Amino acid sequence: HVTLSVYDILGRQITTLVDQVDNPGYKSIQWNGTNNQGQLVSAGMYFYHLQAGRFSKVRKMVLLK
Repeated sequence: HVTLSVYDILGRQITTLVDQVDNPGYKSIQWNGTNNQGQLVSAGMYFYHLQAGRFSKVRKMVLLK
């Protein structure tokens, strides 16, 4: 099972980009800068959390407008 979620700098979940069972391999995804309600979020620093099985990684990213 793979999940990829985006959080703001306060740790609030903004959106979930992936939540599914997927085959192993390299993937790519593009975030359109919206939250779970489809509203555009502000430019700034965000974090993404990728979890796939026992693998878990958090990294920061910057949304520019």
